[in-house]
Amino acid sequence: MDNKYYVIGSGIVGCVIARELALAGAKVEVLERRNHIGGNVYDYKDEHGIQVHLYGPHIFHTKIDRVWEYVNKYCEFKDYNLVCGAVLDGKCVATAFDFQSVDTFFPDEADIIKEHIKMVFGEQKSASVLDMLECEDEYVRKFAKFLYDKDYAPYTAKQWGISPDKVDRQIFKRVPILFSYGSKYFDDPYQAMPVKGYMELIENLLNHENITVKTGVEALEHINIKDDVIYFDGEKLSGSVIYTGPIDELFGCEFGKLPYRSLRFEWKYEDIESFQDMPVVAYPQAEGYTRITEYKKLPVQDVKGTTYAVEYPLPYIKGESNEPYYPVLTDESKQLLEKYVELAGRVKNLICCGRLADFKYYNMDLAINRALEVADEIKGVNN
Repeated sequence: MDNKYYVIGSGIVGCVIARELALAGAKVEVLERRNHIGGNVYDYKDEHGIQVHLYGPHIFHTKIDRVWEYVNKYCEFKDYNLVCGAVLDGKCVATAFDFQSVDTFFPDEADIIKEHIKMVFGEQKSASVLDMLECEDEYVRKFAKFLYDKDYAPYTAKQWGISPDKVDRQIFKRVPILFSYGSKYFDDPYQAMPVKGYMELIENLLNHENITVKTGVEALEHINIKDDVIYFDGEKLSGSVIYTGPIDELFGCEFGKLPYRSLRFEWKYEDIESFQDMPVVAYPQAEGYTRITEYKKLPVQDVKGTTYAVEYPLPYIKGESNEPYYPVLTDESKQLLEKYVELAGRVKNLICCGRLADFKYYNMDLAINRALEVADEIKGVNN
């Protein structure tokens, strides 16, 4: 281990790594471009006393025991099972789509469609819409095509800004179709929300005598990589860099820009008890926006009125007032990524990790797990 580490970005990955290295005795300096810590998990109480997530809804869920035990060391969590919905042809149904969706949209053929699904998939509990579309059974295909045309295709086109057939197949597996009733959006054994919000988790992770945090610092204005050596303000860097931002920007987009998607939020407050039936509802057929999150239900808060955010996807453009959220995974972007990974691999005192730097669509738990693995690797180098 080095004695000094510079962590670029104070999102969940940067904070976990900073904490683990500090506990191991290293001095850690966290540099954050924004004027607040926490990255995209930043949350706060708005002027109406409602806890909101500034950068979109974050619901913690995981199958990984180590990750669940880890986050519970730094803040209190309370069980929370997310219920989501989607509005198709004016009808709001729970998601993930399940046999109730068959009943709702195919009332005259529901029994035969469900029977054919069971015949084709047997004991299998779910499948992706693409797997069902490629099925030879006409009834299975009919149900899948309806959902693809009404939901998956239009939502994907808006969310990613490209034709659905160019999007990585893994994206469609994030919301499978369930072959049962009682739809749940996640099937993880651990599903919860921090009682006091994610910022308590972030602040507790960074609260260590070996960690210093600087906000409002654009690290890439200070860091330069030349001939596989890192320079900070023109001087050769003593120590190591953990970089969690967009990997292409670290190298000045030398091979071209990797595509990331961003979001714009339209925030609204109404003096009503409820705006929509569920906390998060997708509107795949709506013009421009993809979903609406009603925060007083995430989880339920006993407050007057309701705050909700309408989500509009758009391209991330460096230098504009939007933030990178999602790597756009296509065959072309994966090939471009390999060039940047190769460049980064030549710099001995550099580690790139996190959703933006790894260019992987991590959920929070996988991001934390990745951070713990990176920290383990660093601490084990000279142990």
